[in-house]
Amino acid sequence: MTKKISSTILSCLFWGSGQFFIGRQRAKGILLFAAQVLLFGIESVSGYWFNFFAGQIPDFQVRLYGGYFSRGIWGLFTLGAVPGEDHSTYLMVNGIMALMILMIFLGIYLWNIVDAYRTGKAVDDTHAYLSSRAFGKKLYQKMFPYFVLAPILFLVLYIVVMPIIFSVLTAFTNYNADHLPPANLVKWVGLDNFIKLISIPIWSQTFLVVLAWTVIWAFLATFSTYFMGLFQALLINSDCVKHKSFFRSIYILPWAIPGMISLLMFRNLFNGQFGPLNQLLLDFGLIHSRIPFLSDAFTAKATIVVVNLWIGFPMFMVMLLGVLANQDPALYEAAQIDGANKLQIFRRIKLPLLMKATAPLVLMNLVGNFNGFGFIYFLTNGGPNNSSLQFAGDTDILISWIYKLTLNQNMYNLAAVLNILIFILVGVVSYWNLKGTTAIKEM
Repeated sequence: MTKKISSTILSCLFWGSGQFFIGRQRAKGILLFAAQVLLFGIESVSGYWFNFFAGQIPDFQVRLYGGYFSRGIWGLFTLGAVPGEDHSTYLMVNGIMALMILMIFLGIYLWNIVDAYRTGKAVDDTHAYLSSRAFGKKLYQKMFPYFVLAPILFLVLYIVVMPIIFSVLTAFTNYNADHLPPANLVKWVGLDNFIKLISIPIWSQTFLVVLAWTVIWAFLATFSTYFMGLFQALLINSDCVKHKSFFRSIYILPWAIPGMISLLMFRNLFNGQFGPLNQLLLDFGLIHSRIPFLSDAFTAKATIVVVNLWIGFPMFMVMLLGVLANQDPALYEAAQIDGANKLQIFRRIKLPLLMKATAPLVLMNLVGNFNGFGFIYFLTNGGPNNSSLQFAGDTDILISWIYKLTLNQNMYNLAAVLNILIFILVGVVSYWNLKGTTAIKEM
């Protein structure tokens, strides 16, 4: 039997043994075997397996006597067995964490087998032995960036990835106000929540109405601020404008003020009963009755777009001023020599170049507006109320509707379904728009 086969078989049974005995890489073999001992040690020390094998626990239950990994996997699949004692959401979280740790150990195990094969093959081919120190030095030089990134990767796994997995899994449960742990157990229900969102008229109607307004809001909020910022940037960049730094400073103020403060100020300003704007218009005789800026569906939506325009255009103005400053004026001079007028130069040269340079940032802003919870919440709180919609107001977008379903109605399962749909929609739109941009191709 060749050394590569012997090394692989040994390491399949006892991690690192092929490297230790066949490849004579003692330190590496000990470290890999220590990983195996750690895996089984965590499971055995955190449970009662020794008592079970000693016959002291005849009626063994994983729920009560299993180790960290076995209890975690059991909890993830069952979500508990005894109401009042088992907490379904805790079991799900612990199960996800246990599964993620097991996946890391599985990766170490598979790498151990592949490395054992390569170590044995190197001995077969060269009849020379590479020491653990030489291997470690070689691995360090090759994998140094990954060693540095590993701690950040683990943080991302448990701070970002794990909550995402929990949210996705919640969409396939009955986790709502009627099934709140630990008093009640949460159960897996498959695709029932997705079917409910589509088949029940009140839910499907609300979803379509809120989705339509979300898409309209995202596009209006993004492109109105973009073209207003472009207009202001072109004006400031014009040779006719003097004191450009003064105007740049003035126009950037709406962006410099914290958004929440601006939104709360506008909420008071546009108050339908006591707002100063209505009172000012009445005093000047411009209106005869108060305008319901935030209490009428159409007016509230128009008000949101206008307020967003005031707050959002300075960012695009500054960005486009930077792009304009870096454009080659020879392009425009050549076009003028060829007989192009200013409008043609703008349409055929300047605007396409600006759009190409700023496309990724426009898309990022579009996604941000699609999930712009703070803007809707602080300005209108999703209102005015609409009795034909299920727990949603006329200005609610998907993310603010999710907030109401979660915090106000405890309908975590349906909120998780909407989260998945938002992720799919935003992901598809982002990929479709970004895949053809020059900025992405150059990355």
